[in-house]
Amino acid sequence: MTPKPSQDTKSLLWVNGWYSFAKRMDSPHFNARPQDAKIDLVVLHSISLPPGIYGGDTVTDFLSGQALSLHHPYLETIKDLKVSAHFFIRRQGELVQLVSCNDRAWHAGVSHYRGRDGCNDDSIGIELEGLEGETFEAEQYETLSSLCASLLQHFPIEHFAGHEHIAPGRKKDPGSGFLWEVLRHSLGLSKDLFPVFNK
Repeated sequence: MTPKPSQDTKSLLWVNGWYSFAKRMDSPHFNARPQDAKIDLVVLHSISLPPGIYGGDTVTDFLSGQALSLHHPYLETIKDLKVSAHFFIRRQGELVQLVSCNDRAWHAGVSHYRGRDGCNDDSIGIELEGLEGETFEAEQYETLSSLCASLLQHFPIEHFAGHEHIAPGRKKDPGSGFLWEVLRHSLGLSKDLFPVFNK
């Protein structure tokens, strides 16, 4: 008897954890999730390299493990870090995927949320090009909303949080400039899924 194809194989939007509408740029900074991982959390981050400088390839080079061509004192302090995320959304809304959602990207670090440690195990990390506390572009919200809508259909997502919520005191992104209500409203979700509304 021929086995049925997996949902990934049948899906037009998702193939083995890769989203069809994203530009693929593979990062080596990932490993396997725990076998019993329930992928139920989306974690939002903000990043710009150097901080406050937008555009160019420095962020994608960093997240995909490439040598950083731009010389800057701040970049010297991070050049050896092994960091990634599943997705990166540029200021103009372009979506880049660096790690399959089936795998564990290294975006959360030491973290705790919904009674669990190690949020990398069962979360999807999305980096928004921006600076913590600063505002984000309408095009980024549009791309983020479309991506999250698809994630909700494909994975058992039950929580949305910022890096600041899963690593309080250590991280502050995406910060006060991110409009959680815009994302919540666009997805038609209850406030219960977002820590920012449940303080």
